[in-house]
Amino acid sequence: MSELTLTVMRLGFLAVLWLFVIVAVQVIRSDLFGTRVTQRAARRNDARPQRQQAPPQQRQQQQQSSSRRGRGGRNAPTKLVVSEGSLTGTTVALQGQTISLGRAHDSTIVLDDDYASSRHARIYPDRDGQWIVEDLGSTNGTYLDRTRLTTPTPIPPGAPIRIGKTVIELRK
Repeated sequence: MSELTLTVMRLGFLAVLWLFVIVAVQVIRSDLFGTRVTQRAARRNDARPQRQQAPPQQRQQQQQSSSRRGRGGRNAPTKLVVSEGSLTGTTVALQGQTISLGRAHDSTIVLDDDYASSRHARIYPDRDGQWIVEDLGSTNGTYLDRTRLTTPTPIPPGAPIRIGKTVIELRK
């Protein structure tokens, strides 16, 4: 083997070794300091943000489509409200889509909580119009009215859902 080939192999091995060290340090750093929440953290500092009103025609279409669905009738919850924790006052309209909860950036509600997992829980509607909460294998668990969830469970309106220091409720 020539001296040039041996030197190129040594430099290649050294580059791969340094790449491994850099990736390992980045993983440890993200575990220690968490992920940086920029867009939603700015909202928290403001007083409750005002939602823009939809044009009258669009509102009428939304009302018609929601009345066609018939999601549970009059007493069905219409919003998800954060009642305790760093996001207190945050409201999410329930429109029949799945709501994901966790520390991941792509979650519907991003929890800035040391006790929350990246993909902690999800809330979704079933065919009968009932809303279901499901723990997604989180480390610290999801609690519905002081009971730790082990299976997908229907949510009664007003019952607190606790994820770490954050409490969420379904309301009309």
